[in-house]
Amino acid sequence: MKKDKIFFWTATIIIALFEGVMPALTSQSELAKEGIRHLGYPPYFGNALVVFKVLGVLVLIIPQVPKRMKEWAYAGFVFDFIFATISHGAVDGINGQTFMPLIIFAILVVSYIYYHKLNSVKS
Repeated sequence: MKKDKIFFWTATIIIALFEGVMPALTSQSELAKEGIRHLGYPPYFGNALVVFKVLGVLVLIIPQVPKRMKEWAYAGFVFDFIFATISHGAVDGINGQTFMPLIIFAILVVSYIYYHKLNSVKS
């Protein structure tokens, strides 16, 4: 059980840093704005994405949030990572940056698996 908690919280904190803290702190930088423009999205899309990422991270890290909301947050991040991979691949072709969202996706999968392991023990 302790090992499961360590895996869950490690993976979840990594997701929180990459998908909540970093976007919240850097979303208004010129580099972030250019990244959104480069992919062909309107400026407001980046702002909306940051809001939903921060909300999703809060849902994942706050233990009192209902399980159904956590499932939706995990699903939202899955869509985010899949579409980020597709966007980078379509605009820039296949390169290292194309696969970065899939690496974070793999960490999300670890968080999801251990979230369910911990909840099955509680039940």
